[in-house]
Amino acid sequence: MHAPAQQAPALARLRLFGAFRLEGAEGGIAVPANEQRLLAYLGLHQRAPRSVVAGTLWPDVSEEHAQGSLRTTLWRLRRVRYPAVGSDGDTLYLADGVSVDVDDFTRAALRLTGSAHDQGDALPPLGLLARGELLPGWDEEWIWSERERLRQLRLHALESLSARHTRRGCHALALEAALTCVAIEPLRESAHCAVVSVHLAESNVVEAIRHYEAFRRLLRAELGIEPSARLAGMIPYRAQGSARTSSPSAATPERHDRPE
Repeated sequence: MHAPAQQAPALARLRLFGAFRLEGAEGGIAVPANEQRLLAYLGLHQRAPRSVVAGTLWPDVSEEHAQGSLRTTLWRLRRVRYPAVGSDGDTLYLADGVSVDVDDFTRAALRLTGSAHDQGDALPPLGLLARGELLPGWDEEWIWSERERLRQLRLHALESLSARHTRRGCHALALEAALTCVAIEPLRESAHCAVVSVHLAESNVVEAIRHYEAFRRLLRAELGIEPSARLAGMIPYRAQGSARTSSPSAATPERHDRPE
């Protein structure tokens, strides 16, 4: 008789945008704090030497103490329902069966912003690009650079998504992506350019002027500067001029003197 085939382990999902969460086939898996930090680090870096991991996660203790803390953390991780961390000699890595939401986001964003993206390719859903901040509330130094890198990638990807939807005539989706970008970074001029572009593509000149003027007031209040010539140049000349002067109804009427 043949031995029964071993059942493949259930896949796990590691979520780092928003609150930390490790999910297995049967739902969420409880992970203590130190184990969360190890999984998050490997989720962002994939592979790393033990010494680097220990020194990064426990920077304020001796090397011996840090290595001991790492061994304890690895031992505790073996007790969870899914073996999330593997080792190859001195190298630790995230197990192959663990997918990471950051990886999905990064692949979609880079494909969207890269020159190799085909115009006919399916565009990623807005929800994939508009997820929450990377591990909010975590103040470890190794998180800061990754958080900013992903924030900038998200902003560029949302602008690219808006531009591609605009070219395809999907103006509602384009506007949603552009306004999401504005909500993340209200002072980012390129995001406001994307909003104005969508309005102009729909021939909604008044909406474009209204958005431009609102951003102009925001820049003045926050930074004391004007929008760039690039953004100002997007507004039709006459509309731009009328937006900066009094309305015709409020202007002093022209005098026509009658002869005595």
